[in-house]
Amino acid sequence: MENNDERRATSAGAYTVPRNDPATPDGAGAVSGAVAAPAKVHAVAHPPLASHRECPLPHALASCPQADTLSPAVRYGELFVDVQHSGLFADSKTFPDCIPGCDPERIVASYRQSRIEPGFCLADFVQAHFTRAIVPDSHYVSDPAHTLREHIDGLWPVLTREPVAHPPLSSLLPLPHRYVVPGGRFGELYYWDSYFTMVGLAASGRGDLLLEMARNFAYLIDTYGLVPNGTRNYYLSRSQPPVFALMVDLLEREQVASARDFLPQLRREYEFWMDGAQALCPGCAHRRALCLPDGAVLNRYWDDRPCPREEAFLEDVQTAERSGRPHHLVFRDLRAAAESGWDFSSRWLDLPLAGHPADLATIRTTAVLPVDLNALLWHLEMRLATLCGQAGDADADHFLAAAQRREAAIRQYMWDAAAGIFVDYDWCRGTQRPCLTAATMMPLYLGLARAEEAAAIARAVDARLIDAGGLATTELTSGQQWDHPNGWAPLQWLAVRGLARYGHDGLARDIAQRWLATVAGLYARECKLVEKYRIEATGERARGGGGGEYPLQDGFGWTNGVASALMALYGDLPATCLNA
Repeated sequence: MENNDERRATSAGAYTVPRNDPATPDGAGAVSGAVAAPAKVHAVAHPPLASHRECPLPHALASCPQADTLSPAVRYGELFVDVQHSGLFADSKTFPDCIPGCDPERIVASYRQSRIEPGFCLADFVQAHFTRAIVPDSHYVSDPAHTLREHIDGLWPVLTREPVAHPPLSSLLPLPHRYVVPGGRFGELYYWDSYFTMVGLAASGRGDLLLEMARNFAYLIDTYGLVPNGTRNYYLSRSQPPVFALMVDLLEREQVASARDFLPQLRREYEFWMDGAQALCPGCAHRRALCLPDGAVLNRYWDDRPCPREEAFLEDVQTAERSGRPHHLVFRDLRAAAESGWDFSSRWLDLPLAGHPADLATIRTTAVLPVDLNALLWHLEMRLATLCGQAGDADADHFLAAAQRREAAIRQYMWDAAAGIFVDYDWCRGTQRPCLTAATMMPLYLGLARAEEAAAIARAVDARLIDAGGLATTELTSGQQWDHPNGWAPLQWLAVRGLARYGHDGLARDIAQRWLATVAGLYARECKLVEKYRIEATGERARGGGGGEYPLQDGFGWTNGVASALMALYGDLPATCLNA
């Protein structure tokens, strides 16, 4: 059971959506990336989102003087809800990223007055008061004569953004240094994406960008008390897998900076993830920390707002409607899955009955203790112990003891000895999740696994997760984008380097070559790299992945980064691999 304080907090954020939403009128079809033509799309009477008091930001952000943290849903209230319900934009992310043409309070006041007038047109109103955020094009005409390596090196400047003037009252968070974006609809900095991008930047000899990106993340921690999911103010209620310590490790390996330079930010990020942990009683949870019945403390994903995600508003409303559960609980679990980076996957869903697909409406992310998250926090505790020791800080022993307790808990609750794999743990049901996923590789990547555990994992993964084009995300084919048959670059990197760390070089090389053949095969045919790939086929038969809430994106930051790093390790693939 969650503690009572948390139950009261989540209940206060409930958001009721009407069951009979009118359809978008004829002639007002969704327009990709732009406000629709001024067809007569009328405002619809939907209840406003929960108020700012009911959907609070963390206390550290509520009084943050450095930047505007008022998100579009809170700022625009019923106007935001009506636009998102109207179908004016094909992508729910478009309107939250729009830039207001004048003071938002004036816009809302004008909307409340004008929407009751005869002949009011919502599309006209939005077009008159907002400008679509201009994201520099991450696509360019590729030169078919360029090798994959040349293409990736040429993409870094295309995906690099300079710190520019912050558009007043927009959702974009300002940054002080240059950074690399993923590409496509993702025109801002994202947290865990960036680590894998940075791995590739290191392989390309771009130490300058490595340091600037790390300084941006340090700035975010100093300013907001966390690294948000991405640099939009509607992401400030959640983070992503805590990889800042891995970024700092990378800087030190590349001799760009000392890890001790970032010790204050590493400590503060740890405080964010462990907020409330010291006061927990067995069986209780607070935000991201949970105390199991034996007193062991582990972590989960969470989000501080129990409302629809602003960048996927209509999708979340529809999922909650279908769930049969209190909507605020569904919204919380959807947002928590977004914090995981695995949005979405069968990892977070009730397992489907035979013959039935996995249903996103069964999502219960906050009931799951993820093995990869807890391995990352173990690594953070170990690094804090080392760095504090180097600095003569008495907290070194505290962090070492915390790491030792976490390692014991991971092994007790998340090691499936019969299957020979690390799994997630369902703390509400007191059982291990039975599915093998690529998250089992994180303890190997970080050095937490024992040699015999790594050997068992290598056997299980070789038998159950390897496909023609690389490592599968999970065994289950669900229609969600973080499930089979999709493969994702970051998981290939974790697997390859994790296996190699324990001496399983043959399997590591096999996964790397399969993945590179997949990436290079699609590049040879279409001259681009994409966000995810289907891995049933490789070489010239390779194709981009499916599923998810948005079309396949190209660019693409972490694919470029992992491909570059794998080629640096294993060399370019011979033509025979590309034609497999």
